[in-house]
Amino acid sequence: MKLLIAVLLFCILFVMCWPLAVGLFFLLFFVWLLLLPFAIVGFTLGVVFKIIGAIFMLPFKLFAAI
Repeated sequence: MKLLIAVLLFCILFVMCWPLAVGLFFLLFFVWLLLLPFAIVGFTLGVVFKIIGAIFMLPFKLFAAI
C-alpha cells in the first residue's frame, strides 16, 4: 500500500513539476547506490551470526533428539 501511495504521489509531482520529479528520481538512485554496500554488509553479518548460532546450538539439538 505504501508503494502505491508513493507512486501516486510521484505521478502527481511529475505532472505538476516534472524537472523536480526527474531530479528526485536520479537523487533516489544515487542514494540507493550509496547505501547498497551497507545493505550487503548487514546481510552478510546476519548470515554469519546465524551460522555461528547454529554451530553453538548443534550439540543441544543432537542431545534433544536422543
